[in-house]
Amino acid sequence: MMNKLHVKKGDTVVVLSGKDKGKKGKVLEVSPKEQKVIIEGINMMTKHVKPRRQGEAGGIVQAEGAMYACKVNAVCPKCGKATRLAHKIDEKGNKTRVCKHCNAEY
Repeated sequence: MMNKLHVKKGDTVVVLSGKDKGKKGKVLEVSPKEQKVIIEGINMMTKHVKPRRQGEAGGIVQAEGAMYACKVNAVCPKCGKATRLAHKIDEKGNKTRVCKHCNAEY
């Protein structure tokens, strides 16, 4: 099983399917082993939090849930379109991610 993902922490992505389809957000966390990502403001879940210290309040908290990385596509910072990433190797042998629409580097 490959443990590589097409998105990295800090990328802006658009959701392709599910309840948040079409929404854009920033990737907060990437888990290559599980093939999942956590996106800011997307896939919000309610979580019951117990007070840990005396005087601390517990309650119900909203938090981002993980979703499969195959359900998201990277958004090009230059043209603003959702795109599959291409890879370009320069003369030094460095590999860079490139937008398939406008050839802008990430």
